[in-house]
Amino acid sequence: MSNYLNYSYKELKTFCDDAFEKFGFSKEESEIITDVLLLADLFGIESHGTQRLVRYHKDIAKGLIQVKAKPEVVFETPVSAVIDAHDGMGQVVGHFAMKKAIEKAKQTGIAIVTVRNSTHYGIAGYYTKMACDEGLIGISTTNTTAIMVPTFGRKAMLGSNPIAISFPAEPYPFLFDASTTVVTRGKLEVYNKLDKPLHDGWAIDSTGNESTDAERVLTCIINKEGGGILPLGGSTEDSGSHKGYGWGMVAELFSSIISMGTTSDKTNVGGKGGICHGFMVMDPKIFGDAEGVKNHLSAYLDELRNSPKAEGKDRIYTHGEKEVFAMEERMKNGINVNVNTVAEMRDLAQYLGMDVVKYLGEKAMSIKGKESLYK
Repeated sequence: MSNYLNYSYKELKTFCDDAFEKFGFSKEESEIITDVLLLADLFGIESHGTQRLVRYHKDIAKGLIQVKAKPEVVFETPVSAVIDAHDGMGQVVGHFAMKKAIEKAKQTGIAIVTVRNSTHYGIAGYYTKMACDEGLIGISTTNTTAIMVPTFGRKAMLGSNPIAISFPAEPYPFLFDASTTVVTRGKLEVYNKLDKPLHDGWAIDSTGNESTDAERVLTCIINKEGGGILPLGGSTEDSGSHKGYGWGMVAELFSSIISMGTTSDKTNVGGKGGICHGFMVMDPKIFGDAEGVKNHLSAYLDELRNSPKAEGKDRIYTHGEKEVFAMEERMKNGINVNVNTVAEMRDLAQYLGMDVVKYLGEKAMSIKGKESLYK
């Protein structure tokens, strides 16, 4: 059997919507969470899509995520806000916070909203795309459970701490979303499911030595034994490790620090999540001619795509272009889901009392997968 099974967007949306309602979320909240997860799958970011379903359910069961929590604005000005998520679901809180930032930016031209006491919110690029879809410039950051080992260190102290920026342009918007670690924890989870060795330069174990064993590194991270994932740039200053480490700190500044929240190294400790996020929105109007700014970027992106290619290469992509193409292809031809993720979804469905065949088809029943998480 192939390592992947194909499902239509509609099939996955129906399953996820109904599963999240079974978790206890409202219909509207469930649709928001599903929208964030499936945008990741449509964009080809497998690490942050449906493969996170079981992890979220486990976090709810452990009390890290409070299903009934509602975000509370605890401080506000015309251009800013601080939100306490009260351990709510990150996607619900993130959507609420970015909507508030968009509303403020439309009134004042610029807004910064920060969140504390939240949980994992999915791909940062989802929230910046919310702003971009309304003709605005969007920026989002988040901290996460500590997985990044600082340059010259051997203990994880920062999260994957992604930074996302979206900017309106034609024919494709500029959509940049990247962790400040070489890879994310989700990527390690995918490699572990596939029983594939990690690439050199991705991670170290508790001894401080590089490791290609995904399961070992994940165990080190979960048990806080030392070790973790390297910053962008790897392990040495010669390769630029200090730059990835520095960008990770930038994300920390605009998520946990200005919100007075929990820094990465203290998240998910003592039964509390404590993840923090940052959201920034600018209306291009505050720089004069908004349409002119958009056209200026569009022209430059076109020049980048058409600039001279390296030997053996026939295309230069601008950030967001591949995601747009991937989304079009997957909406038409379906989304490939790892068989181990399908097995997790099947076991979750059975646990929740959902009809597996109705949602996932007979093909899901024949998968062995890894040992069920619900036995």
